[in-house]
Amino acid sequence: MSDVTKITHICCMGAGYVGGPTCAVIASKCPEITVTVVDLSIERINQWNSDSLPIFELGLDSIVKQCRGKNLFYSNDIKTAILDSQLIFICVNTPTKTYGIGKGSAADLRFVESAARMIASIAVTDKIIVEKSTVPVMAAESVLDILRANHKSGVRYQVLSNPEFLAEGTAINDLLNPDRVLIGGEQTDSGRRAISALCSVYEHWVPHEKIITMNTWSSELSKLAANAFLAQRISSINSMSAICEATGADVSEVSHAVGQDSRIGSKFLTASLGFGGSCFKKDVLNLVYLCGSLNLPEVAAYWQQVIEMNEFQKRRFVSRLISSLFNTVTNKKITLFGFAFKKDTGDTRESSSITVCQYLMEEGAKISIYDPQVHQDQLLLELKCPSVCADPKKVDDLVTVFKDPYAAADKAHCIVVCTEWDEFKDYDYLQIYHNMMKPAFIFDGRQLLDHQKLTEIGFLVDVIGKKVNRKLAARQRYDSQP
Repeated sequence: MSDVTKITHICCMGAGYVGGPTCAVIASKCPEITVTVVDLSIERINQWNSDSLPIFELGLDSIVKQCRGKNLFYSNDIKTAILDSQLIFICVNTPTKTYGIGKGSAADLRFVESAARMIASIAVTDKIIVEKSTVPVMAAESVLDILRANHKSGVRYQVLSNPEFLAEGTAINDLLNPDRVLIGGEQTDSGRRAISALCSVYEHWVPHEKIITMNTWSSELSKLAANAFLAQRISSINSMSAICEATGADVSEVSHAVGQDSRIGSKFLTASLGFGGSCFKKDVLNLVYLCGSLNLPEVAAYWQQVIEMNEFQKRRFVSRLISSLFNTVTNKKITLFGFAFKKDTGDTRESSSITVCQYLMEEGAKISIYDPQVHQDQLLLELKCPSVCADPKKVDDLVTVFKDPYAAADKAHCIVVCTEWDEFKDYDYLQIYHNMMKPAFIFDGRQLLDHQKLTEIGFLVDVIGKKVNRKLAARQRYDSQP
């Protein structure tokens, strides 16, 4: 067997949130390697080849412009890219199944399987296939079974697991300065040579001690475990926020005290509307399904509760909002500041804002939305999803997207901070207050704003994880008047 030992050409199947940024950084750090990102979508490839990239990530634009056309290419010519490459990243979508066995929890691997079959039908030389997409444990074995069952004479494959650990909004920094790079593969001579070949790519910029090699199953499970642990921390502090609101404790103070324990640390301990994005919910559900299929119902129930707490937090927040607005928001203008699931990204997948809008639309509220990065078409597409609103016309009637935050808040009864964009802290809230209906409410779902200052202006402020005494606040404002 002529094992692949030197990588000069890389193909990436999938030009999305993982493949696009990952391969841009590889191209920038490995100028002697030609990197081609391929996708079936002509529109998406055209966007990658334009001045308006399909995704927003800090620092991505400059790296793409620096390398594109030199050793970084975006193309719909999948066949040529596969033929020319020694190493192929599979970076296709692995959503949660919405049909059949495992609906609502299992990963949908049809795109992974399709990629594997396409490689097998095209390849005429040995290939290293690398799972980048988040997949269930033992998925690499399934990919290898497909490749070997359909291989041509003399063509050999090695399948590696190389999960991504990118946080949207900081993806480029995460790629340039990773905490670790995991590479899993078969513990055979051929498997170890394939692992070494992929290590040689990362070693262009990642210190050797941060590249961790292991067996394939450990690598696949490590990705699910990492995201499950992070999601668990968010649900844990959000559970504390409910207790704080009921008792008068301040969740930010509790979080700070807990985070000072060196065994725990402070990251992912900020109470909020809940976690979103493409990974956390999907990966925890994937873990729940895996545990069920392994006949570990108690373990499955444990991780399912992380999801239940996340949904409870969003329901609880909206219920509190409606209760504060005199138990009705019908025909009231409610302004959402932010729609992306977190700041510094335009990604709306599993955003808490979607659930907030869903509940408000069910109550007949008039919703105005401002987000500095989310395009109107994407925002409306999320809200018109049948699982959110069965009637697209209802979305058109109730939701308005604004390009200016002051216009979005004009004559609103309430502002809801759903995303922690830094710019929200710098607005002229005195001006905003004067143009809102009275009493003017602000619900801060991200603990972002200066609540004391807002109260002094005249806002009735509600914050995740704090008990609000509105009568006391109103009396203090009344007493301070001349």
